[in-house]
Amino acid sequence: RLDLLYALLLKDAGCSANASRVYQLFGGPEHEVKRAVWVRDWRKFTQQAAYALAFAGRGFGFTARLKKLARLARLGPRASRELFQLRCARGAEIANLMELGADVAAAIRSMDEHWDGGGHPEGIAGDSIPLYAQIIGLAQVMEIYWGIGGPQEAVRVAHRRSGTWFNPKLTRVLSTRGRDGALWRRLETADEVTGSSPLLAPARAVHDGPLDDAGMDRIASAYAMIIDGKSPFTADHSRRVSQYASALARRLELTEAEISRIQRAALVHDLGKLAVPNSILEKPGSLEDHEWDRIREHPAVTHDILRRTPGFAELAFDAANHHEHVDGTGYHLGVGGEDLSLSARVLAVSDVLDALAADRPYRTGMEPETVMSIIEEGAGTHFCTQCVDACSADLVANLAEVPAAAHPSARTSPPV
Repeated sequence: RLDLLYALLLKDAGCSANASRVYQLFGGPEHEVKRAVWVRDWRKFTQQAAYALAFAGRGFGFTARLKKLARLARLGPRASRELFQLRCARGAEIANLMELGADVAAAIRSMDEHWDGGGHPEGIAGDSIPLYAQIIGLAQVMEIYWGIGGPQEAVRVAHRRSGTWFNPKLTRVLSTRGRDGALWRRLETADEVTGSSPLLAPARAVHDGPLDDAGMDRIASAYAMIIDGKSPFTADHSRRVSQYASALARRLELTEAEISRIQRAALVHDLGKLAVPNSILEKPGSLEDHEWDRIREHPAVTHDILRRTPGFAELAFDAANHHEHVDGTGYHLGVGGEDLSLSARVLAVSDVLDALAADRPYRTGMEPETVMSIIEEGAGTHFCTQCVDACSADLVANLAEVPAAAHPSARTSPPV
């Protein structure tokens, strides 16, 4: 049963992996598009058509909307299969990274399969679907409809899809347990049950006590995988920032404990980007003022997540201050000078080093000498002089040559 708990807690860990593809296919804010798919029976053609008409190119001009609809029609079922595959595969990959076991990974990988074989990503059916995956599939749909219409609506939808989406034995169990009001009351206090980040809770249970350094590193790496999966524009960014930060910390002669701490803070520094729509992160043109406001909010979101996550709370301030400047002109707090720790200053430089040196889908990375010229120009205003002095063109050249991991959508996206 612990494996089921871990799989349930991590079932959405792979959701960021298909965010970019959803934006490519539909346009507009992907959060709303992704949420809406769960309030429809997406296997029915009429529901598919209504969904596409509602969200493809929403807010675009007529011609642009028509192109989005034509692309979806051309891809057909491949589009939905790909989106589920991206989500499930990345979630299973994260479970494996956290060493939660094969059963947890298998449950996450198959949680969107249906009893009659009409689900995704593999189209397996019946008892070929792991039992825990069957339970997750039922639970996630129930939770959506419970939020829409309460317990009666959740049970009604489950029974209507019994034998197609869901194992009839499970829906019969639901009929019995669904009469228990305590079941539904527990949903209202679900956040209190886990008591921490859904990534940290299963790892804490697996290790039967406080996490050791290796466990904390796995959690931080899992966070980075989720963050960097959101957009090919920043694929592998968190890992590379961690490498820059580690190299600078060593040049500054920090202790091994301090270096480990900075590495973890670097891996989680962009957690708040998960709240920024890909329509902003990947916008081809200039951002509007309100879009810049959303971008500037992401460090505050990072801080809010980390401060509530046991084991990571003490990293919150430094990780969230990676856009602050030593002269106080940065964001989100506008702090500077001695109010910024050395760790925060290292992260600020490391973040910009990677932003300038890394290849992006829309441009190649800058030459190391150009990167250093920009960094040195900001010494004493944007960046800590001590940290800038620790940088060098050879450091940038060496780390820029480290191969980046492919963004998950690049592995499966069909031609469009």
